[in-house]
Amino acid sequence: MIVDAHHHLWDPALRDYSWMTGEAARLRAPQGLAELRAVTEPAGVGATVAVQAAMTEEETAWLLRLAAGSGGLVAGVVGWVGLEAPGVTERIAALRAAPGGERLVGIRHQVHDEPDPAWLERETVRRGLRAVADAGLTYDLLLFPEHLAPARHVAEALPELALVVDHGGKPPIASGGWEPWSSDLAALGAHEQVHCKLSGLVTEARHDAWREDAVERYAARLLELFGPDRLMFGSDWPVCTLAASYAEVLEVAAAALAGCSAENRAAVLGGNAERFYGLRHSDDHGQGPGAVPAEASP
Repeated sequence: MIVDAHHHLWDPALRDYSWMTGEAARLRAPQGLAELRAVTEPAGVGATVAVQAAMTEEETAWLLRLAAGSGGLVAGVVGWVGLEAPGVTERIAALRAAPGGERLVGIRHQVHDEPDPAWLERETVRRGLRAVADAGLTYDLLLFPEHLAPARHVAEALPELALVVDHGGKPPIASGGWEPWSSDLAALGAHEQVHCKLSGLVTEARHDAWREDAVERYAARLLELFGPDRLMFGSDWPVCTLAASYAEVLEVAAAALAGCSAENRAAVLGGNAERFYGLRHSDDHGQGPGAVPAEASP
C-alpha cells in the first residue's frame, strides 16, 4: 500500500493562511476529504498523513476531526502546538483528548518563517521539543538549508526525539545550488533518529520547468543519504499543484526508486511512514505512536 506521508487540508474561510500570497494565492480554495480522495484513489494511495499548514491549535483540532471521519484514509495528523508557550505537555494532552486525538502522530512548526535563524537553538524551544519527545510524538523539520546546522544540534541534544526533514530540506533546485545543502543534510542525516521526506522537490524547482531542473539529481541524493529505510514518500499536495499534478509527483518518486528492490520501493512508498508515525489504518481504537492507552488518556 502507498502511504502519502505529507499532504495538507485547509479551508481559508475558517482561518488565515498568511503564506498564501503571490503565486501561492492560487491555493486559496477549500481542500477537504473529497478533494483528497479525488487525487489519492486513482494513484492507489491507501493512507495519508495530514500536516499542519497554520500555526494554530485550532487547525490541528480541525484536522483531527477530519481524520476521525475519513474512514481510515487520513491515518495520522502532524499538528502544531506553541513549543515556547507554557504548558506544552498539557496542550498536547488536550489535543489527544479531543475528537480524533488518537491520530495525533507528530508536531511541526514553520521554522523557515522564523526571523531568528537560530530559533531551534533556543532553550525555550528545546524545552518544548523535550515535551514532544516525552509524549512519544515525532517532530517534522520544516526549514531552509541554513537551518540544517541548528537542526543537527537538536538531533545531538535530543537523541530520543524522532525527527523527519520535510521536502529534503528545501534544496535550491531552481538555481542549481548544491552546497552547503548537501553536506549539511548529510551531517544531519548521520543521526539515526533522523528521517527524510521525498517530497516538495517540484516546487523548489522552477514551477514551469521543473522537469528541466534535474529534480531527480536531488531525489537521488536523498536516497543516498537516508537509504531506503529512512526515506518516505510525500506528495505535498495541494502545494505541489503550483508546479505538478499529484500523479506527476508520484512519478518523480517512482523514478527515483527505479533502481531499488521491490522491498525497498515498498518501504519508501509506504512502510517507512507506517513505522515512523506508527500509523493506524482503520476507525478502530488501536493506538498510534502518539497515542496513550485509553485508560491513561487525559
